[in-house]
Amino acid sequence: MGTHQQEIGRWGENLAADFLENKRYSILERNYRTLSGEIDLVALQDLGKEMVLVFIEVKTRTSENFGYPEQAITRKKWDHLLRTINDFQDNHPQYENDWRVDVIAVQRLSVNQSPDIKHYENVIFSNDPDY
Repeated sequence: MGTHQQEIGRWGENLAADFLENKRYSILERNYRTLSGEIDLVALQDLGKEMVLVFIEVKTRTSENFGYPEQAITRKKWDHLLRTINDFQDNHPQYENDWRVDVIAVQRLSVNQSPDIKHYENVIFSNDPDY
């Protein structure tokens, strides 16, 4: 068993995977780990004429005490994510597709509330608050 935060994280990742599968993504990996870091979900999105490899960071919150879930991605987390993506590509040469990073933010402030799921496609990291 894990900590309460780990359980919330797993719950959010499961919701995100179901959400993506309903949007016709194919989940390839869950919690892909290397020495560089972890990628929550790796998926293929069928765009009709091409398949795009998508690396998904899932952030889940059950309160507003620490801000919105999507605000939890730090420069350090982003750098680890990019290194892990490079490791994935080195270890999976069969996926020569175009790729992008998406963020899925899951928030549920009370047990009686349905979770709010936001999907941000093709995310880049910026320290600039006006970006």
